[in-house]
Amino acid sequence: MISLEIHGQMLLRLFVAAVLGAVIGYERESAGKPAGVRTHGMVSLGAALFTLVSLYGFGGASDPARVAAQVVTGIGFLGAGAILHQRDLVHGLTTAASLWVTAAIGVSVGAGMELMSIATAILVFLLLRFGPRPGAKPSQDHLE
Repeated sequence: MISLEIHGQMLLRLFVAAVLGAVIGYERESAGKPAGVRTHGMVSLGAALFTLVSLYGFGGASDPARVAAQVVTGIGFLGAGAILHQRDLVHGLTTAASLWVTAAIGVSVGAGMELMSIATAILVFLLLRFGPRPGAKPSQDHLE
């Protein structure tokens, strides 16, 4: 039987995972991308829950690393669905990558690495918000 204290820690981890995923999803949604707050929040939350179940749900009779590996594989299918190929253009790579890293954040939170997860979410948000966008034209304001 899992103690009430452990249940409280698990609930907190689930909450943190959902919030961090939602923050990344907010950035995607504000950029007009289809996978937004709900999708990223659920990916992170689900990955955290799978990790918690693997850590606490089988009474020590499981290998948590196997679950983490399967989350990585499974999220690849979701990410592949976000990628569209039209003639010479490919769309959705950044969204697929953000879903992938959001799952990693969820696994990390579920494993109790909250500080590393928060730092990663901040870095992802900054990369998405301020990183160069492929195909974006540089501003011509400085030429006038």
